[in-house]
Amino acid sequence: MPTYDYRCEANGKVYEVKHPMAVSVSTWGELRALADLSDDSIPDNAPVAKVLTTGGVVKSSALKNADAPPCMSGGCGGGRCQFG
Repeated sequence: MPTYDYRCEANGKVYEVKHPMAVSVSTWGELRALADLSDDSIPDNAPVAKVLTTGGVVKSSALKNADAPPCMSGGCGGGRCQFG
């Protein structure tokens, strides 16, 4: 399940929450329910904003086998990919 960061407009803090991609969060009440947060001092209708973050990037030089898999380098043996 993906992890998203949300900034609460009421207190300026950023919260990390895991939820399905199909879920849309726009208020503190929705965020509190998803993340099981307990701060009752913030009104449920306080807006939250998704913070754009970058995903983890792995350099090919860090991998044991830095070559691209066959599917990424022109095709699999016999012209058919086992993953497709």
